[in-house]
Amino acid sequence: MKRLKAASLITAIKTPYTEDGEVCLKSYDALIEQQIAAGVDGIIVGGTTGEGHLLSWEEHLMLIAHCVNKFKDRLIIVGNTGSNNTREAIKATENGFAIGMDAALQINPYYGRTSLKGVSEHFKKVLDIGPAFIYNVPGRTGQDLTPEVIEPLAKHENFIGVKECGGNERIDYYEKRGIACWSGNDDESYAGRHQHGSHGVMSVTSNIIPGLMRQLMNKDYSASELAQTAELNDSLQGLIAWLFCEPNPIAINTALMMTGAVPKNFRLPYQALTKEQREHGFELLKAIASKDLIGESLSVLEDGDFHYTI
Repeated sequence: MKRLKAASLITAIKTPYTEDGEVCLKSYDALIEQQIAAGVDGIIVGGTTGEGHLLSWEEHLMLIAHCVNKFKDRLIIVGNTGSNNTREAIKATENGFAIGMDAALQINPYYGRTSLKGVSEHFKKVLDIGPAFIYNVPGRTGQDLTPEVIEPLAKHENFIGVKECGGNERIDYYEKRGIACWSGNDDESYAGRHQHGSHGVMSVTSNIIPGLMRQLMNKDYSASELAQTAELNDSLQGLIAWLFCEPNPIAINTALMMTGAVPKNFRLPYQALTKEQREHGFELLKAIASKDLIGESLSVLEDGDFHYTI
């Protein structure tokens, strides 16, 4: 638990595909190796950014097992084994721990939704299985996990903390009460870390600039160093905003294809950003030093360069 709570930068890693729509493990491993080299503490496998909702459970669990086998000695492996179906979440979480993941990421039941009492009972069932981060993302689930829900759950021995998308005021509230929080909003994560006491961030942006996000999440800076990282944070806000110009993970997928980091293959229903959007992103990415970008090249690409599969 101590090691999990010490992780300040966890990347919600992208899942790349081959042209026939299968998971591209070669590209996947290359992405993760670059995350390790940049000092990332852990990865979330099959999260929203990793398109867990587009993966079969067989693919999902295969990726967790693959990451455990190849990277567990160098990274914390967090499996996104949550579901809006309690029975399914239990089964996936049991399987994830059986194959060696360090922790689970658990989301509250979405779409069908349930009462707050039902949410609490759902989380208790999965927390009983092993260490878990609770993910509060009301923009996707349609239901905010308020302190009324989180504070009792925080007493469970397997509760690690919250990936919180409700903003820094909420994070500040929890951290002052001893409840660990990781920002789920990249644009707010620097202030969350240095002004509101967050434990770190679970990041989309670190897929493409992990080293720079590492700098933002480090602590124990001198006053002058902190001023420099504040300037860095300000300089990255345009890029971060662009990465969320369409529902995630559309832009991060497109960006990693523009830098040549992954094959130019989308699983439907995702589509590449428009050429106008890519041209905007190109200028933002061009302002980043090439050594700080994941990928070997940078281009706008043409619409015909992208391949769509199912």
